[in-house]
Amino acid sequence: MNAPAFPTGTILGYPRIGRRRELKRAVEAFWAGTLDAAELEARAAELRAATRERLTELGLGRDDSSIPESFSYYDQVLDTAVAVGAVPERFRRLQDERGAVDLAGYFTIARGEGEDAPLEMTKWFDTNYHYLVPEIGPDTPFALHAERIVAEFAEAKAAGYLTRPVIVGPVTFLLLAKAADGAPAGFRPLDRLADLVPVYAALLAELCTAGVEWVQLDEPGLVSESIDEPRDRVIEAIGVAYDALGAADCRPSVFIAAPYASLDDALPALAAAPVEAIGLDLVRGRVPEQLDPATAESLAAKTLVAGVVDGHNIWRGDLAQAFDRVEALRSISGDVCVSTSTSLLHVPHDVDDETALDARLVSWLAFADQKVAQVATLERGLVAGRAEIQDELDAASAALADRAGAPGVRVPAVRDRLAALADRDFTRAAYDERVAAQETLDLPELPTTTIGSFPQTADLRRARARLLQGELTDAEYRALMRDEIARVIRLQEDLGLDVLVHGEPERNDMVQYFAELLDGFAVTQHGWVQSYGSRCTRPSILWGDVSRPAPMTVEWSTYAQSLTEKPVKGMLTGPVTILAWSFVRDDQPLGDTARQVALALRDEIGDLESAGIRIIQVDEPALRELLPLKLAEQPAYLDWSVGSFRLATGGAAVGTQVHTHLCYSEFGVVIDAIRNLDADVTSIEAARSRMEVVDDLAGSGFDHGIGPGVYDIHSPRVPSAAEVQALLQRAVAEIPATRLWVNPDCGLKTRGYDETVASLGHIIEATRAVRSERSVPVLAE
Repeated sequence: MNAPAFPTGTILGYPRIGRRRELKRAVEAFWAGTLDAAELEARAAELRAATRERLTELGLGRDDSSIPESFSYYDQVLDTAVAVGAVPERFRRLQDERGAVDLAGYFTIARGEGEDAPLEMTKWFDTNYHYLVPEIGPDTPFALHAERIVAEFAEAKAAGYLTRPVIVGPVTFLLLAKAADGAPAGFRPLDRLADLVPVYAALLAELCTAGVEWVQLDEPGLVSESIDEPRDRVIEAIGVAYDALGAADCRPSVFIAAPYASLDDALPALAAAPVEAIGLDLVRGRVPEQLDPATAESLAAKTLVAGVVDGHNIWRGDLAQAFDRVEALRSISGDVCVSTSTSLLHVPHDVDDETALDARLVSWLAFADQKVAQVATLERGLVAGRAEIQDELDAASAALADRAGAPGVRVPAVRDRLAALADRDFTRAAYDERVAAQETLDLPELPTTTIGSFPQTADLRRARARLLQGELTDAEYRALMRDEIARVIRLQEDLGLDVLVHGEPERNDMVQYFAELLDGFAVTQHGWVQSYGSRCTRPSILWGDVSRPAPMTVEWSTYAQSLTEKPVKGMLTGPVTILAWSFVRDDQPLGDTARQVALALRDEIGDLESAGIRIIQVDEPALRELLPLKLAEQPAYLDWSVGSFRLATGGAAVGTQVHTHLCYSEFGVVIDAIRNLDADVTSIEAARSRMEVVDDLAGSGFDHGIGPGVYDIHSPRVPSAAEVQALLQRAVAEIPATRLWVNPDCGLKTRGYDETVASLGHIIEATRAVRSERSVPVLAE
């Protein structure tokens, strides 16, 4: 086919939640019943229109397919599942007579309803974005329902824009899916590729008929070596899928985007496929210096989309180096396009909104809008020559030089402390010795606890806003926080929990709270990034060497402990998670930065112990998230990530019980690393996946305390006592009860109090029932 020209500059995707989280508010109003479906659709259309207008202002073309149509109400993988008809059996009642699902049904699949659990959730490659995991079985029906994809393209076309629809590609879609319940042993979702490809072919035909010139199929699954599928089978799937799709009579030109790492051994297969453009992540990946002749010949006939502007971080970057990479691709293909390395979904909208940030720091940053402008600059250089953009290249280089020499970026005292570390700083007493010393905590078998946070009410958020606006004094604010802590302690005692928490009412976010109290960080006003669904986070900016000027949590933990005879956990966020959920400096190895954060936390643990806190939780939910996609890079990562946790906790006394928490990841991949953390107790997500992780734990010989979650807090469902009891029974069947803890999957910050109290009540009821089954004496309440 004669392909239309691909643009010389584009992006792989753009933030979709809204500059002021407009989509979040509209979606949550729809869930609350205060906004109907038509109003939600209208607000979403306004957001899409504003995005198209903004992108053209920043330099992308209106009529050359350079603007990606990457909007989603909740999640792009869920969008694809609904578009191809892959609806789990328990939700097929939501489909109409044609098999389509309306908005209400779409959100029900995402969030669950009654006894019907939502789709499982896990991390999207090595990012903090969560996607919903499709459930595919041998008989899962596939049928095209592309109305929404076509309608959004038509909406743009009517407004004078020729956009590029973005859809998760068929290989990645199946690689990210899980086998549906009841699937036979050995079945893999990728087994259904031949059944799925005709649905994608029908989709391409509909898009062709609608006037689409280019379609973007996202295939990051092709770069990952961490997906549990033989690599040769993944590469074979490229040919199966794209030989068929490329042969279609009526289709748009196909652009395959493969972000987050190098294609490596998948590149020859993709080069040989009958697709017109291939996206290469040249920030985290590379193109081999030597290509075999067949691959080189195939790539020479394709458009190469050079992902040289970092879509994964917020630094302004080295624009001159980026342009060098673009020019280097011209030796492979004469048809080159400048792009971002990933979708800009992972960064905030606009650094110009950050009026409270230090101007010098702002000069080092580039959010989504600035990155689009960088793409436009590099595109101009690609077309008109380097001299045309030399001033912009020089300005970016000057900003880099200024950043390197700025005060606080390198602090000698911090670096001297790191240099003085010895092996003993990373090691505690033997686990058995610690267990014996911790018997004085006097805990029952199957001790119950929560992960840390309790619901952040509107009153708490208002109090924090009033403090920032000067309407409350610091003393008044602290009094309100103490009142909330006292209420949460009384509630937990009334429920009958064994190990309590203070509820974290003073914390705006589990990372930002610490960032505001540590040197080397800055925080934004409007730097929101989508985490999942309507949930957004505001990652802090780690720009310099990290240290702790003063204790950060001791006041709150000791006050909570003063209110009860039961142990109260001190709550800290671990070094890996602080890095993963911040925008981290890119001018030194991550391991060096992690150790700086670990030393600050080590000091905090010492102060908590001195104040009488006997149980301290250091959360590491992001441990799996940062695991490199390439196998060769994983040992070094696991060495520094585990090492930073052990440095943070290595000074804890033998009688101090150290907990950690991990959530929403495939734990089997990092089970050895979890063991090597050497925490006394590890709590992990397990409810949404229905305790699948216990098989990994049992098979690995994991021998420390473990708390597989029994309450999925990312759904509004209240699990019944019987449901929790069944989960606990499965866990007790695989894990000795002497090591088993009972807890929710994650913190309760995003839940309401009614559902929280009901769910925790059911957890206590179920725990007592399982204790009774085991004839374990229940302590007097």
